[in-house]
Amino acid sequence: MICDLHCHTTLSDGSLGIEQIIIQAKRTGIDMISITDHDTLSSFSRAAVLGERYGVRVLQGVELSAWDKKRNDKVHILCYAPKKPDRLEGLCLKSCEIRKACGKEMVEKVMERFPITLDSVLKHATSSKSLFKQHIMRALIDYGYALEFYGELNDELFNLKNGTCLVEREYPDVHFVIDLIHAAHGVAVLAHPMLYNNRDLLIELAEEGKLDGVEVDHYTASEEDRADLRAIAEQYNLIVTGGSDFHGLYNAKPTHLGSCLTTKENVDRIIKLANQRQEDSKRAKQQALQADAEQKGKE
Repeated sequence: MICDLHCHTTLSDGSLGIEQIIIQAKRTGIDMISITDHDTLSSFSRAAVLGERYGVRVLQGVELSAWDKKRNDKVHILCYAPKKPDRLEGLCLKSCEIRKACGKEMVEKVMERFPITLDSVLKHATSSKSLFKQHIMRALIDYGYALEFYGELNDELFNLKNGTCLVEREYPDVHFVIDLIHAAHGVAVLAHPMLYNNRDLLIELAEEGKLDGVEVDHYTASEEDRADLRAIAEQYNLIVTGGSDFHGLYNAKPTHLGSCLTTKENVDRIIKLANQRQEDSKRAKQQALQADAEQKGKE
C-alpha cells in the first residue's frame, strides 16, 4: 500500500488544485493520500468525494501552525483523521489571520523595493485561505525581477534566518495545539522536525506523552537524521510517517507525489488511534451521564 501523507493544494501554498493532486496520485499508483493544507479544513469534503471518484483513499489531514515558546521556534503539527474537525476551526481561523497579517506586511516591504502591486500578488492567492511568500515571489517573477522561486532574490527577501522582508509572528502554543487535536479525536504528528530545528521539542513532547508521531521521511532530513528520528520514535513508541510535502510549482527542490511515503502499518496505527479516541470519548460521556443519573436518583 503506497501512502503519501503530506501534500498541499491551492487552498494554501500549493500550485495544484485538489482534483489535480488526486488524479496525479492515481496516475502514479498512490493508494492513499492526505491533503494537509496549512491551517484549513476546506479540503475535507471535496477530497473525500474526488478520492472516491478516482479510486484513491483519502485520509483527512491538516498542517497546523504552532510555536515552541521555550525555544522561540516555529512548529508545524500534522493532524490526521480528526473525528470532530469542527473543534479545530477556531484555531485554523486564528492562525490564518496571523498568516494574513504577516503576508500583508511582507508585501508592503517588498513593494517598497519593487514596483509591483498588491493585486499582482493576490491574483496568485485567489483560492488560498492565507497569503504566502510563494505568492509574492510569483508576482516578482511575473514582472521579471527573478527567474526562479528559490534563487538569490528569495534568499535575500525570505531567508528564514535573516530575510529582509520576512515577517514572522507567534502562532498558538504547541502544547495547546496538540491538546486541541486530541480534543478533536485526531492524531498529532510533528512535521519535518529538521526544517525548524525541532528535535529537542520532539524529545520533550515524547517524554511528556503528548505526541503521537513524528514525520521521519521528509526531504529536509538526511539519512543520518532519519536514523536518529527513527530511534527516537522507537524509544517512545511514536507513529512514524512520511510524505512528499508536495507543493507543485512552489517546492523548494524538485519533489513529486510519492517521493516520501508512510507504511501501511503506520497508517493503520493512525486510524486505530483516532477511532480509539472517539470510542474513549463516547465511553467517558456515557459514564458521566450514568453517574449523573445515579446522583439524581440518590437525591
